[in-house]
Amino acid sequence: MSKWQYQVSGIPDAEFIRGGLPMTKEEVRAVAISKLRLKEDTVMYDIGAGTGSISIEAALVAKKGQIYAIEKEEEGMELIAQNMKQFGVDNIELIYGEAPEALADLPPVDRVLIGGSGGNLDQILEVVTDRLTPQGRVVVNAVTMNTLTAAYQKLEELDYHLDICNLAVTRTREVGSYQMFNGLNPVYIISGEKR
Repeated sequence: MSKWQYQVSGIPDAEFIRGGLPMTKEEVRAVAISKLRLKEDTVMYDIGAGTGSISIEAALVAKKGQIYAIEKEEEGMELIAQNMKQFGVDNIELIYGEAPEALADLPPVDRVLIGGSGGNLDQILEVVTDRLTPQGRVVVNAVTMNTLTAAYQKLEELDYHLDICNLAVTRTREVGSYQMFNGLNPVYIISGEKR
């Protein structure tokens, strides 16, 4: 049984086993999942899966689908496996390696989330575009202007219909008896639908 009993995304960050790797924050995850437009039987690649937080949330939505979590760090592989157990999901397949090479033996895909590209964004986008099913979607989470620009230019070149939003999250934190606001790094979410 899953630790998350709700029908919405945005699992609190503290519910995940995190280790030393960066993790997509819950508010960004909620928007990214909505931009993916998952169905119950979706096949998805999560490239640069990290702790597996997006893979977990996607697997909970696409219960009859298959999520491929691609990660190049051994620590990430261990964290994803631990989080899969914690949330009771079994429709995630762990793929150890770096994209695009790690995608070589994977089946056609409906949705792709790119959370980390290791500097290979152009090549990854070319490979996943060739594998996308009709009306397939790609979502890129970008924390740098470089990634935002590269994703925009390449997806335009590959003839995607694009939607870009910026998410700037500010959370409260306790400082003594006061509630202070603490801003998180802004994230650009680039959504592309294959024409």
